[in-house]
Amino acid sequence: MEQAVRIIRERYAEPLSLDAIACAVLVSKFHLLRVFRQVTGVTPGRFLSAVRISEAKRLLQNSDLAVAVISAMVGYDSTGSFTSRFTESVGIPPTRYRQLSRGEGEFTARSSAEGQVELTRCQLRGVVRAVAKPVSSIYIGAFGGPILQGHPSSWTTAEHLGPFVLQQVPRGICYLHATMLAAREKSLETMLLTATLGPMRIDPYVSSEVELVLCPQVWSDPPVLFVAPGFEMLTEGAPQPGFKRLSSGFK
Repeated sequence: MEQAVRIIRERYAEPLSLDAIACAVLVSKFHLLRVFRQVTGVTPGRFLSAVRISEAKRLLQNSDLAVAVISAMVGYDSTGSFTSRFTESVGIPPTRYRQLSRGEGEFTARSSAEGQVELTRCQLRGVVRAVAKPVSSIYIGAFGGPILQGHPSSWTTAEHLGPFVLQQVPRGICYLHATMLAAREKSLETMLLTATLGPMRIDPYVSSEVELVLCPQVWSDPPVLFVAPGFEMLTEGAPQPGFKRLSSGFK
């Protein structure tokens, strides 16, 4: 599975199919699909899509290439399809993302559950911990899937590790994601830490308390696509005092 992930990360611009990946790692596509999902939490197709959008984010941040050119470079035949997928995954269109990554404007998260009846909302309490010292706010949100993408149904930011409360979480199944920037040990650079919990059932009649432990991403983690409020400014704008800025965003 590590080899399958490597193929996706290296050949994302190609029209990769499940059969092609399975052939390259010498297993059946059915075995690949089953084990890949067990290891990464998503299918090869969803992982490939996340890698493509992540690379598009990097190109939008660090180049002046047109959106149509970037779309083709990351494996899309249609600029319209790319723009729709990017907006769905990141939460904003490509051109707006480019502006934000360069410090032009401010992004505010929008809840995907806006307008829902109050009785369907719940409160989620928990504790967030980390393996390294934070150098940014901590973003915590409830999302619809195992990849940190799209619009959260509920979200909050915390300034310190420890207890947190997530208000107005819609009833049903969700994934809880958390992310923050942390200081690398014996280095002036920062690194992205993430935590994911789910799928979990949210019920207004059942008390929910969780623990999230933020760790560096590993090879099996899909890229982070969602733009957390303020995070692009931390990673791609003015660097934190004493810290170098990251050149590849949330990869």
